[in-house]
Amino acid sequence: MSNAMSRTEFIALMAMLAATVALSIDAMLPALPQIGAELSPDNVNRAQLIVTSFVLGMGLGTFVSGPLSDTFGRKPVMLAGAAIYIVAAFVASKAQSLEVLLVARVVQGLGASGPRGVAMAVVRDLYAGRGMAKILSFIMMVFALVPAIAPLLGDIVIDIWNWRAVFYGFVGFSAVSAIWLATRLPETLDPSNRRTFKPQALRSAMIEVLSHPIVRLSIIVQTLSFAMLFSMLSSVQQIYDITFGRAESFALWFGVVAVIAASSSLLNASLVVRLGMMVLVRGMLLAQVIITSAMIAISFAAKAGHVPNDVYFAAFVFWQVSIFFQAGMTIGNLAAIAQEPMGHIAGMAASVISAVATVGAVILAVPVGLLFDGTPIPLAIAIFLEAAAGLMLMRLMMQRDAAHAA
Repeated sequence: MSNAMSRTEFIALMAMLAATVALSIDAMLPALPQIGAELSPDNVNRAQLIVTSFVLGMGLGTFVSGPLSDTFGRKPVMLAGAAIYIVAAFVASKAQSLEVLLVARVVQGLGASGPRGVAMAVVRDLYAGRGMAKILSFIMMVFALVPAIAPLLGDIVIDIWNWRAVFYGFVGFSAVSAIWLATRLPETLDPSNRRTFKPQALRSAMIEVLSHPIVRLSIIVQTLSFAMLFSMLSSVQQIYDITFGRAESFALWFGVVAVIAASSSLLNASLVVRLGMMVLVRGMLLAQVIITSAMIAISFAAKAGHVPNDVYFAAFVFWQVSIFFQAGMTIGNLAAIAQEPMGHIAGMAASVISAVATVGAVILAVPVGLLFDGTPIPLAIAIFLEAAAGLMLMRLMMQRDAAHAA
């Protein structure tokens, strides 16, 4: 890396690019009731598609952002993505129907895939192994911290103006990060390592990535981890509002949860070198199976009138913390596990890994969100099944890793 940029500044820039994604999702959460009432009054539950449509676009865009960065360099693709993101955010601010807004959000996600997806390739260009996992942990810490203020900022903007003004905030934030990127980050892809963009090359990379047993398993587990997070994000505002009648304090509670959960990335950074990535992921998934089992039992008991509402709410907040905490302890590690054997095709591998995991997670999360029935029960059952499946797959992954090492 050029001496002009220190490791601290590099982490800060990569974290800001990652924060664009979290901001684009979490700042919208307080706006969902208004959007639903204005653009989908007959079915306000559809407003939560604002979250998953953005994620879908981001996942689809990630398929090509990495390969394009292998051809043209990391910076041009990241800056082009930022431009698309900014234009789509402006269009979204003018949308007069939910359908137009959802299309704009998909395109906004496509744009975000440039800075977000290629940033992981930039990290892989400069770091490897557990050192890369440590860098990713700090980036994920910001990803977890942004929700502490994003809903509150969204709430403030909505109270002063309206939900459309939130999109102007996205424009400004992305413009600042793009200028920082353009002026401070040197190109990290050596010209000798550039590849001509060919669809068959992407297909070959996908086959190679999905043919590697450890990489394949890590992608599936990463898909499940993302699905748990996206499912929670899709339904959480409605649960605070409808289940617990706490819509007015949602942003504050969400912020508290995010701050507590952000400690997971710091903990991961200190433990990953000693314990290894697979051990930490397996431990978190086991904990999630246990915690979510308890949440399901409490939810059914509360529905039957056997649990006071305050206790029910406290249990939900603790469970929400565990979901966010898990994200900080698993997603960065799983990305590092998947990318480690793929250094020779870092850009394409990063695209395939991230795209498959993200799109797969959206496919799992959308029906979970639409099943919302006024209680956390559908969400809890889905997350239990995903955590249990992830735990079984991690056991298989560790067995195969041990066999390969032997």
